[in-house]
Amino acid sequence: MSEHVPFTDNFSDLSNADGYQFEFRCERCGNGYRSAFRRDPRAAGQKIARGLGNLFGGQLSQFTSMAENLLDRSTNSPAKDEALRAATAEIGPRFHQCRGCSDWVCGDVCWNDQVGQCVRCSPALTEELAQLQAETRRQQMRQRLETVDLVGGVDLGRQAQPRCPSCGAQSHGGKFCGECGASLVSVRVCGGCRAENPGTSRFCAECGTSLIA
Repeated sequence: MSEHVPFTDNFSDLSNADGYQFEFRCERCGNGYRSAFRRDPRAAGQKIARGLGNLFGGQLSQFTSMAENLLDRSTNSPAKDEALRAATAEIGPRFHQCRGCSDWVCGDVCWNDQVGQCVRCSPALTEELAQLQAETRRQQMRQRLETVDLVGGVDLGRQAQPRCPSCGAQSHGGKFCGECGASLVSVRVCGGCRAENPGTSRFCAECGTSLIA
C-alpha cells in the first residue's frame, strides 16, 4: 500500500556515508530548513568491520565488502524512506500547503494565517498596502521631478565633452579642463571667414570652406 509523503518536490538529500539529513525549501521565498542529522548505526558497525578487515584480511575482508553493499543509500531503500518520513514529520509543522496554488510555503514568512493561503495568493493587507504606498510615492516623486529644472545654466546646445580633447582627463562640466586648462568647447574655426562651427562639421556653415585639414 502506497504512503503519502509531503515535500516530494522541494527538498534536497544531504545524506552521506554516516547517516541521513534533508533540507526542505519554501517554494515562494526559497528559505531552507534542515532536518536533524540521523546517524545510521549500521555505519558505525561498517567502519569497525572495515578496520578489522584491513587489519586481518582474508575472509574478514570479504565480509566487510558484503557489509558495505548492505548499507544502501539509494533513493528507494527502506532506510532512506524511513529517514525521509522522520524528517518530514520533524519539519512539517514549519510548512503549509496553499490551497490556491498548491505550493508548500514556510509559515514564518510566506503564510497568511488569517486567510489560510500563501501571501502570493492572498497578500497580507498591511504588507500589500506598504508596497502600494511605496510605488505611489515613487510615481509622485517622478511626476514632481519632471517639473523641476535640473539643467538650469547648462548650455544644452553645446556638444558635451566627457574627456578633455587635449589631455584626455575626465571632464565634469564647464568650459575649460580642470587638469590642463584647455578649452572643452569643441569648435572648428573656418580658415576662410573665421566663423566658429561645431567640432563635427566638415564644411563651414557660413562660407562652405572645407574644415578638414
